[in-house]
Amino acid sequence: MRSPLCVGLVRIARLSHACFVMGGTMPAYILTGAPGSGKTAILRQLEIDGHTVVEEAATDVIALQQALGRTEPWRESGFAGRVLDLQRKRQLAAETVTRGVVFVDRSPVCTLALCRYLDVTAPPDLVVEIERMVAERWYESTAFFVRQQGFIQATAARRISFEDSLAFEKVHEVTYREAGFDLIDVPAAPLPVRVAAVQQAVDRLGRRP
Repeated sequence: MRSPLCVGLVRIARLSHACFVMGGTMPAYILTGAPGSGKTAILRQLEIDGHTVVEEAATDVIALQQALGRTEPWRESGFAGRVLDLQRKRQLAAETVTRGVVFVDRSPVCTLALCRYLDVTAPPDLVVEIERMVAERWYESTAFFVRQQGFIQATAARRISFEDSLAFEKVHEVTYREAGFDLIDVPAAPLPVRVAAVQQAVDRLGRRP
């Protein structure tokens, strides 16, 4: 018997093609991947190149909670909910953009992947939020999956080994595919090559009939 979470993801996948392909007011593409993959560097360059970027929520939530004295906030029961709340606020802010391509640093699907990886219970409204983002066409159905580069640099908010990051990467990939996304790999390469690959893929997707 499927869990409610799995049933929710199946329902999302059935919705995704009809809703995403119709598109919203602007193309919005998710960039995702495991910690340390170089995703943020790609997004910074895309921003410098003139694209609108919606910032990641999880890293900022961790930084804030650590500043408040919580050394490992991701282990607390309310962590995923805090991330989800900040994602919602940033999504609403992005809706003011009326033209051009928007690149989104992670999405609620990443929050679900994080819950799975940490083996913690997802907030009750998380699958509902993912269903809503599909139904309201927040993002394109194609997401960019930034692959690991063969190493990881630890930070205060990133305390994960390279081996564990590969396991986390797999969880992310499975979760996005279950939610109905098509993934374009962004393999390890110098930053200009990766950015060019993303921009070229967006150009190709924009020319589809």
